Amino acid sequence: MKKENKIYLWAVIIIIALIVLSNALFTVDETKQAIITQFGDPVGEPIINAGLHIKIPFIQKATLFEKRIMEWDGDSNQIPTKDKKYLLVDTFARWRIVDPLKFFQSVNNERNALGRLDDIIDGVTRDFISENLLIEVVRNSNRIMAISTEAEEETLIEADSLKIEQGRMAITKAILAKVQEIVPQYGIEVEDMRIKQVNYIEEVRVKVFDRMISERNRIAQLYRSEGQGKKAEIEGQMQKELQRISSEAYRTSQEIKGRADAEATEIYAGAFNRDPEFYSFLETLNTYRETVDKTSTIVLSTDSEYLKYLK
Repeated sequence: MKKENKIYLWAVIIIIALIVLSNALFTVDETKQAIITQFGDPVGEPIINAGLHIKIPFIQKATLFEKRIMEWDGDSNQIPTKDKKYLLVDTFARWRIVDPLKFFQSVNNERNALGRLDDIIDGVTRDFISENLLIEVVRNSNRIMAISTEAEEETLIEADSLKIEQGRMAITKAILAKVQEIVPQYGIEVEDMRIKQVNYIEEVRVKVFDRMISERNRIAQLYRSEGQGKKAEIEGQMQKELQRISSEAYRTSQEIKGRADAEATEIYAGAFNRDPEFYSFLETLNTYRETVDKTSTIVLSTDSEYLKYLK
């Protein structure tokens, strides 16, 4: 009986030891970093090396944080520019935790960190956008855009009248630099930040679209007018060329007819001169064939030349 009690006791001791050991040991993955807290307060240095680590069981707790670069995607914010143009600006950033102890003490977890980044990045973006003109936010340089038609020259001249001093990329870099100055107090680092989209607010967007449509219609009408003018020019040239070809063809045909008539007359004259009586006989027979048929009735005198060969 005593032997069985000893076995049970050792079993209980082993189980308790395993529980204590499992609670004392913890692993840190290569993508994670950790801090040790005791009754909610951090103790010791942050653990950034992957592997098996030890802590006081049941008293201390290991809190893990992401070591990899994480995503922050902000909401579209309505921001006025320096020239009072309201824009919807959508930004995104990439950040990571570089000091888990400071991160835990300041924001505690990733959800709170994202909320803090919302405030910081959106606020800095609003400050810089409102200090610059619309064209500075939209364009990157003073590069001259290609002109496709004369109708678009006015728009180009209007855009070029405002020279860009910074440009969108420079503003983005300035926003990133300012954000990077602020966020280290929370134990995080913003690796990169970009303006994903810049758009007009709905009211202004409708007006811009209407203006774009009217401008495109005006350019289309210009194209149609130029096309109609070109068409009239081509048709006029075609008519002129057709008249020239027709007149030359008519002149050539008349020349051919004249030469044919002259040749026929020459042949007739030669035949007549060779045997006038036979020629007169043939012509008279042709006249009979052309003028007399079965239904014709002719009344002639006996001395008529028409009856010369019928007699």
